[in-house]
Amino acid sequence: MARPAKPKTAKSAVPATAQRARPPEPKRFKASKDELMALYKQMLLIRRFEERAGQLYGLGLIGGFCHLYIGQEAVAVGLQSAMTVGKDSVITGYRDHGHMLAYGIDPKLIMAELTGRFAGISHGKGGSMHMFSVEHGFYGGHGIVGAQVSLGTGLGFKHQYLGDGGVCLTYFGDGAANQGQVYESFNMAELWKLPVIYAIENNEYAMGTSVARSSSEPDFYKRGESHRIPGVQVDGMDVLVVRGAAEMALEWTRSGKGPIILEFKTYRYRGHSMSDPAKYRTREEVQDYREHKDPIDHAAKALGKLGVPEDELKAIDKQIKDIVVEAAKFAEDAPEPDPKELYTNVLVESY
Repeated sequence: MARPAKPKTAKSAVPATAQRARPPEPKRFKASKDELMALYKQMLLIRRFEERAGQLYGLGLIGGFCHLYIGQEAVAVGLQSAMTVGKDSVITGYRDHGHMLAYGIDPKLIMAELTGRFAGISHGKGGSMHMFSVEHGFYGGHGIVGAQVSLGTGLGFKHQYLGDGGVCLTYFGDGAANQGQVYESFNMAELWKLPVIYAIENNEYAMGTSVARSSSEPDFYKRGESHRIPGVQVDGMDVLVVRGAAEMALEWTRSGKGPIILEFKTYRYRGHSMSDPAKYRTREEVQDYREHKDPIDHAAKALGKLGVPEDELKAIDKQIKDIVVEAAKFAEDAPEPDPKELYTNVLVESY
């Protein structure tokens, strides 16, 4: 009887010549006192703004859904402080207030939009989940889970087609990472080497389902490997670590190397939305993040080491609270849209 053929030596599924270079490990951003102070103020503005938004929702002044960004401030601020407004573009899901504030958009316009006023940045038509500012290169909040990933990939194509040097920062969460259109977008983005940064905000819970129960691969930075998109996992509770990752990713995409995935390990302190009591996690878990991993407290301690006294930080907090109170008053006093606005911005004719 003939002897069985000797098995062939296993070979890599990807030829050596096709192996893709890896991006360098991001370095923690070395901020001056003034730079760190600016990042601290932005994070604190988001925190105080969102707290006020939660109050207005409870008073019935904000209708529909309202998803707060409390706890995740370091991600938006660290990333978008490295972006170039007017050159780059940003698109996100429905937890969008913090992203707009991080891009320097007037809190009054955002609060007015939350309360459905004509003075809002989308004239009261977008509400909490669908705010836009094309002027700033901010292409929305989107209520359909994962839909913004395909749109963000299209924005990356726009930057490439126009040759404007821009990059699209596309946010989505751990829940959206399991949507099918995400992987269709990955495939196209890598085929065409589009300048897209896919920022996955992994706050551990997709609505009320933990990552451990919903994801067979819980390390989301690996999700692009089958499409040869490199990924990096980042501490999303440290604004300087996030900023360092942002600078690395922007250099990667601007140099024509295609898309990159950044997974930010972060945490939301509140429920998925204002209607969520968040009973799927323990108080101890939330308190541990608040006491030991809070991004704003972390920045405040770093500022203290740089010689900023506690009294100055308290004064800054009061200034920011005053800005938020003024934004809320502006929103409450602003008129609602005229009913005729129902028929505007419905159709665009192109010639």
